[in-house]
Amino acid sequence: MFKYHCLNPISKVGIEKFSADYVQTENIEEAEGILVRSAAMHDMNLPDNLLAIARAGAGVNNIPLDKCAEKGIVVFNTPGANANGVKELVIAGMLLASRDVVSGINWVSENKDDENIAKTAEKAKKDFAGTEIHDKKLGIIGLGAIGVKVANVAKHLGMEVYGYDPYVSVDAAWNLSRDVKHALSVDEIYESCDIITIHVPLMDATKGMIDQEAIEKMKDGVIILNFARDLLVDEKAVLDGIESGRIRKYVSDFPNPVTAGKKGCIVIPHLGASTEESEDNCAKMAVKELMDYLENGNIVNSVNYPKCDMGICTQAGRVAIFHKNIANMITKFTACFGDNGINISDMTNKSKGEVAYTMLDIETPASEDIIKTLESINGVFRVRVIK
Repeated sequence: MFKYHCLNPISKVGIEKFSADYVQTENIEEAEGILVRSAAMHDMNLPDNLLAIARAGAGVNNIPLDKCAEKGIVVFNTPGANANGVKELVIAGMLLASRDVVSGINWVSENKDDENIAKTAEKAKKDFAGTEIHDKKLGIIGLGAIGVKVANVAKHLGMEVYGYDPYVSVDAAWNLSRDVKHALSVDEIYESCDIITIHVPLMDATKGMIDQEAIEKMKDGVIILNFARDLLVDEKAVLDGIESGRIRKYVSDFPNPVTAGKKGCIVIPHLGASTEESEDNCAKMAVKELMDYLENGNIVNSVNYPKCDMGICTQAGRVAIFHKNIANMITKFTACFGDNGINISDMTNKSKGEVAYTMLDIETPASEDIIKTLESINGVFRVRVIK
């Protein structure tokens, strides 16, 4: 019986995917798996028996990834599960900015007591005259699950779409419309596009990537959309760009004191993935990842350990080892089993940066002494007996 704990409310649709072998516990100290959405985990004491954390969503800034890696705790996310919800809001944000819809709605609200508002509106509406998005150049920075969906919809809306992503995956490339133009550099996006939307993860290399220097390369009257992370954009530089006329509108899904209520800013209260469908999809994927890992040791969509899938073990035992990505580790592991007369029928080893993950299917169950020997090898974080 596996025990799991929910740090945030998780969609019932997802929780119902757990089999009868799982039970929810309110005591986090008992949990082998944790499901989380936005709860901050950096200052939490992680229980020694905790094996995995599944984030029902894409961003994992609230989880101490390095700390988890060193303890042999696998952290999962759910890429693509909320992509459609975010895509729809990106398109909505593009239209709101292009047509100046928000300013028009605000005008109506401010003039609600005018008995002749219909006639007054006919005179006032010229102040909110916008532009159509048809035939406009849309630049998409980051062609992951969301970026690809935005690109394909934009093509159907008659836009000229440019995409930039030096690390685009094979799956994303297959799903991307052949009519999307491949930008060779991010500067090409900045210099040529009327509307720019960013869809990259927040890392040291991407933090503040849209800064004053980037904005100076953009066309006058550009619209910038940010439904990824607010820290990807130097928002003070954006306000300067709005004041100078370089930026026509800035649409963000991340309220903060810098942009909230400011001229030229349309700030949405983090609604990108806040749909019933997105929350259900994220929960279902998170539960599936957690179950496959706890039962079989397979890792899919982890952000701190490599992908590794050996299916269901049909041998007498399966042992998983979390360790540093250094030379000679496999030799030591196999020698440990060989010295005890245990044959290895199948094995896989994958690495991700400074960490690695090894799974071995063995024809005889591993004894407690063998496990202790493996744990004592320098560079091993954790040894887990799965079967």
